[in-house]
Amino acid sequence: MKINHLLRSYEQGNRNFIGIDLKNTDLSQVMLIAVDMSLANLMGTNLSRAFLTKSNLTGAILNGADLTCAKMSQVQLKDADLTKANLTGAFMVKSVLVGTKLSGANLSRANLKGSDLRGANLCNSNLYRSNFRGANLCGANLGGANLGGSKLSGATLTYVSFKGVDLTGALIKDVDLSGANLENVDLSGSRLNNSNLTGANLQGAKLREANLRGANLTNANLKGADLTGAIFDQTYLREPLFWEPDSEVFSYYAFCSTELG
Repeated sequence: MKINHLLRSYEQGNRNFIGIDLKNTDLSQVMLIAVDMSLANLMGTNLSRAFLTKSNLTGAILNGADLTCAKMSQVQLKDADLTKANLTGAFMVKSVLVGTKLSGANLSRANLKGSDLRGANLCNSNLYRSNFRGANLCGANLGGANLGGSKLSGATLTYVSFKGVDLTGALIKDVDLSGANLENVDLSGSRLNNSNLTGANLQGAKLREANLRGANLTNANLKGADLTGAIFDQTYLREPLFWEPDSEVFSYYAFCSTELG
């Protein structure tokens, strides 16, 4: 379908564009609110600054698409393919991305507050300073992703893969990370206030200057973790732990007011 035909049909009230083929077309700044473009082929399509609010893109092919600063709140993207797509600054509040393929995608500064990303594949994606407040990331694959400076307060992060993730300066307060595997993850300068890290694997993790006020580290594995300058104010550190809280290194570098049980 040609672009002019699409826009004319939309203006006439048609919202059904299921399976439409718009591969490599220019739809920048287009307004397609509440349309059904499920299973559409939008590979390599330019949708920068487009208005797609409340649209259905379930199962759509969007790999390599340009969605820079697109307005996509409450959009359905379940099982869509957004591999290596550019979503820089996209507004995606309360959107559904269950099982969505986002590996290698650029979501830096994107707003995904309250979105559902259960089982999404975000491996090796750029999530720098993105907003995931209150988002559901249960079972998501974040391996190798850059989450530096991101906002994850109140997010659901159970069964998430953090292998090779950069969480430098991230805001992770009030988050349940019990049992999470954060081995060798960089959490330098991150804010983990009041987070639940019960039984978490933090072996070899970088926690330099991290804020752990009120965090629960019961039975956490901190063997080989870098705690230089970390703040442990009212932090729960109940045994067994894989470290020595009275060691010279800890007492010299960490600011402590802990409860050891």
